[in-house]
Formats: sequence, structure tokens, C-alpha cells
Amino acid sequence: MKFVTLITRDEDGMWIVECPAIPGCVSQGKTRAEALENAREAVAACLGVRAERGMPRTVETE
Repeated sequence: MKFVTLITRDEDGMWIVECPAIPGCVSQGKTRAEALENAREAVAACLGVRAERGMPRTVETE
């Protein structure tokens, strides 16, 4: 699956990746590449937890 992500940098220079379609799915990294890899792992983990709890996998975003 592919998801739209928002990538920003915080005041300390860390890269932050958010996946709006999965509430609470946020990750970070020291480099952009590390943040994106961590985000892939976070998406998989979030989807797994949502499935275990019987929650919808994603929410609609615009």
C-alpha cells in the first residue's frame, strides 16, 4: 500500500514524517532517508494494531 506522508523538520533538525490517513502514525529520523524508513515501519505497526483492535485501517483524508 502507498500512503501520502507529510515530511517536515523540527527546530532540532530532526525529520518528522506523519501519515494523515492513519491517526497517530508519526515517525522521525536524523536524516530524511532514516525518517522515511522509520515511517514505513511505523505504518506497518500502526496498521497491525488497528487490525487487532478491529478499527478501520485508515481514515479518509483530503
